[in-house]
Formats: sequence, structure tokens, C-alpha cells
Amino acid sequence: MYIAEYGHVLMYGQRRLADADAAAELAQEVFVTAWRRRREVPDHSLPWLYGVARRLLANERRARRVAPDVSPLTDADFLLQVGSSGADTNVGVADIRAAMVTLSDLDQEILRLVGWEELTVSEAAQVLGCTRTTAAVRLHRARRRLNAAMSHEAAPPVQRLMLVSPRKDL
Repeated sequence: MYIAEYGHVLMYGQRRLADADAAAELAQEVFVTAWRRRREVPDHSLPWLYGVARRLLANERRARRVAPDVSPLTDADFLLQVGSSGADTNVGVADIRAAMVTLSDLDQEILRLVGWEELTVSEAAQVLGCTRTTAAVRLHRARRRLNAAMSHEAAPPVQRLMLVSPRKDL
């Protein structure tokens, strides 16, 4: 499992953390947890591992609120990664990332799981700890909100016509 899934878990972390070392540390912690709970790991382990990673990141965010001197978690800069594949290399990634920032954390996570991690809706539901139907609804709504954010960003500024009447005092 480690050999087959380590790269996926590492990329999951790189997409969500500020640096590669933090992503590698996250991946290591995920597999330590998997080792401790090895009897609970399903045969198709990737969604389960993503769920562990997600909970570890959530724990980190909570700890950061208590101890604000911890470095912030941010998305990695996909545009600077050499040799990346998938959604990261498409034109317009910067626009998508800018629109994603306007969405809630849950919207961002469902979109990342399905879009960047290439999970099915059922697998994403397993990561999020909800039913497939709930995940499908969340995905639909998140896509709609992302499209609205992209449309809002891409729309040129609206020019309003103003009726001007000549000033009589001039």
C-alpha cells in the first residue's frame, strides 16, 4: 500500500500545504496512522488515506488557532511545479485558483478531491465522511459556485450610462 499510494498522498499534501517538507511530513503521518490502524484500512485504500490526511490537516488548523505561531497552510504554487500532470498543467489554473479562494473550505475540498485527486463521488464521500448522495449534491453546488465565481471574475467591469444635464450655473 505504501509503495502504491505514497505518491498520491504526497501530491494531496503538496496541493494543500505551503512547502514540500510539510507535505512529506503529512504523508509520513498518514502512513503511520495507516500502520497503527492497518486492520481498518479497506482494500481500496486511497480514499481512506485521503480521509486520514484531511483529518490531520483539520487538526493542524485547530492547533494553529490555539498557537498562532505555526506556519500557515496554503495551497502549493502549482504553476511552478515542473513535470506535473493532470489539472495542474491546464491553461487558466491561476484563474481557477483565484476563484477557488472565494469558495468555502468544504466547496474547495470536494472540488479538489474530484478534480485534482481524480476520485469518484463515492470515494470523495468516503474521504468527507458523508453519503454518496450528500457528496454529489455538495459537488454540484460547489461547481455551480465555482462557475459563478469564474464568471464574475471574467466579466468586464460594467459601465453605467449616466444622463448628464448641462449645469445652468456655468
